[in-house]
Amino acid sequence: MPAYSSGMPPSTDVPMFVTSACNGYKDDGVFIAAASDVVFAKRRACGREYFVVCLGGVNKGSNPCKHHSAVVVKIVDHCPPSCRSTISLSQEAFSVLADPSVGRVRIAYVDYNTN
Repeated sequence: MPAYSSGMPPSTDVPMFVTSACNGYKDDGVFIAAASDVVFAKRRACGREYFVVCLGGVNKGSNPCKHHSAVVVKIVDHCPPSCRSTISLSQEAFSVLADPSVGRVRIAYVDYNTN
């Protein structure tokens, strides 16, 4: 289950907040993610939190995961059809798990909600 990070630096040309499929312009913080069709489930995933861990790289190189790292993210958006992951992490969330310069990692995730 790859997670993706754009690895792009911030730009002053991009609005501080962009509309999300779940909450419009609401600021949901930085530990957020977009979900693929399977996870998004017609907006049922909106607001749900997932505990995410890094499993390793997507190629045969060295393991890009940070040792014993995990992050909890909130689903706030829907991945576009071109999204190649189950959950696309924000750069801040990805940075907790691995160096953003690697671009993609394999992840495991579980629903963090108690209900």
